[in-house]
Amino acid sequence: MNWLRKLPGFQQTPYGLEWRVLRLMPTVCVAGTLLPGLMSVAARFFITAGSAAELARHIQLFDFVMIGLVIFIWTLAVTVSIGCVIVWLMKGPAYVADGFEVSHSDLPGR
Repeated sequence: MNWLRKLPGFQQTPYGLEWRVLRLMPTVCVAGTLLPGLMSVAARFFITAGSAAELARHIQLFDFVMIGLVIFIWTLAVTVSIGCVIVWLMKGPAYVADGFEVSHSDLPGR
């Protein structure tokens, strides 16, 4: 028995936007990590008002916000990538799901 029998007459849909978006995801992850990291480094130079304790608290708060932003961007990139893979799989070849005759399908209960 061939479990992966392709559906006869099926025309495969050409790949499109999902491949372009999927190829963009590594760039999004790198840029989404580097830009908040650079902003966190720049915050040490631009946040200068207040005492030493207030300064440390503001910088730490800004670092936590940037870490949250990086995690959000990574989660977004993974979610979009999963969606692109699902679309890519759905555009692939169609397979016959169930090619068996069911004996009681026309006469239930017999």
